[in-house]
Amino acid sequence: MATAYLTPGVYVEEVSGGAKPIEGVGTAVAAFLGIAEKGPVGKATLVTNWTQFTDAFGGFIPGAYLAHAVYAYFNNGGGVCYIVRIGSEDAGEVKPALPEASLSAATSPDQPTIKAIAKSEDVTDITLEVTPADEGFDLTVRGGGQEEKHEGLTFARGAKNVFDVVNKASKLVTLEEVKTNIAVAERAPAAGQYPLAAPTTMSLSAADTAPAVYEGNTSDRTGMGGLEAIDEITMVCAPDIMAGYQAGALDMDGLKAIQLAMIAHCERMGDRVAIIDTPPGLTAQQVLDWRMNTAGYDSNYAAMYYPWVQVANPTPGAASTSMMMPPSAHIAGIWARSDSERGVHKAPANEVVRGALGLEINVTHGEQGLLNPQGVNCIRAFPGRGIRVWGARTISSDPEWRYLNVRRLFNFVEKSIEGGTQWAVFEPNDYMLWQKVKRDVGSFLTNVWLSGALFGRTPEQAFFVKCDEENNPQSTRDAGQLIVDIGLAPVKPAEFVIFRIAQYTPGAE
Repeated sequence: MATAYLTPGVYVEEVSGGAKPIEGVGTAVAAFLGIAEKGPVGKATLVTNWTQFTDAFGGFIPGAYLAHAVYAYFNNGGGVCYIVRIGSEDAGEVKPALPEASLSAATSPDQPTIKAIAKSEDVTDITLEVTPADEGFDLTVRGGGQEEKHEGLTFARGAKNVFDVVNKASKLVTLEEVKTNIAVAERAPAAGQYPLAAPTTMSLSAADTAPAVYEGNTSDRTGMGGLEAIDEITMVCAPDIMAGYQAGALDMDGLKAIQLAMIAHCERMGDRVAIIDTPPGLTAQQVLDWRMNTAGYDSNYAAMYYPWVQVANPTPGAASTSMMMPPSAHIAGIWARSDSERGVHKAPANEVVRGALGLEINVTHGEQGLLNPQGVNCIRAFPGRGIRVWGARTISSDPEWRYLNVRRLFNFVEKSIEGGTQWAVFEPNDYMLWQKVKRDVGSFLTNVWLSGALFGRTPEQAFFVKCDEENNPQSTRDAGQLIVDIGLAPVKPAEFVIFRIAQYTPGAE
């Protein structure tokens, strides 16, 4: 209500300066869903550094990837993230298992062919003598003051000869065949003594990793449903989908169901992108087949990365100093780093993957030529240049939304304009309001253009903002609506840099 001037005098009043600047929203806040050692179950918890994560959710646990993922996120440039612990209070509990040992093939020492699992905690070691190949090998098991000897074992007559014979006779161990590409007749393990050690295992059930657990409930603020109430999230990762799959608690249909739920969540929210991991142990051809024929995802709100990354393994009691893990968390950190250093409009590719010791498979140029057009972003090792992200596509079949940076740029612009124009709600819908909105949005988009995010030599070439009688006729105004049409010309990444070289003869026409 206007001030009533009743007493003569001088009045000093503050009035609005007119322009209401639109501030850009944050673009790099990740949400992680996974298995943790402790902490609140199902509820999203804000974490800003590694120490906060370990205080709230514990450290590294065998068979789970959440802690490794959060560490990789911060290591690669991530800052703020939200953690959702999946499963029950018992999920992720570490329990000692029976002693076991892997016996490596004599022909290929780096590939185990037999896994020996003790039937009691007292079994200490297995000794092998490898006699001439056609005569087989002898296996001696010791433990608890007992000794068993199994003689004349051979793979020459098939794997059944070894595993069935020993497993029926032994009171100390159970042998399991390790699937490998080594010919059956050449799988005889190398001679020597193999100590059996008790690994630690993670408690994980099918109920802990069910799709419904990941999806959660919006009203209860659990799982992905709980993430709907957090506006600043821009990336969603669930690395422990693969932990459940590897542990046998989740089958391929369940894996797909959760990833589809991630994609649906991001599409529904319209301001975030799902980072999709591929299953472990797949060749480039197998990944292509999985992506096209098994998964078949199609969305501009998701990006897929391959292969898995080799990292140091700080898990207590781990049998190896390194391990393979899904790459999604590294990627989320790289997105954050690229946004900070260059901006959301820069394709988050040709970036070094920090903390990566190696890759599960070294993708070749030709293999990427098959994967890249289908939206599988490859991580590759280059001599002298390290391990780098070498792709920046969504998994959309729509060429308009092919590039990841375009999707994320539009998310940024849409969210920024939404938040910066709330003042216009319930204002008189007239020419003055139209001009104010055009001015504020135009000023914001000019800054976006100046940052290099839009293509064009002038702002007029880079974008337009239309808000007038043409798109706001009487019928629209009577419905209480204000329509603003905005067009952007986003920059696309130079995905293929081509130099055309020809012979040149000076003076020739």
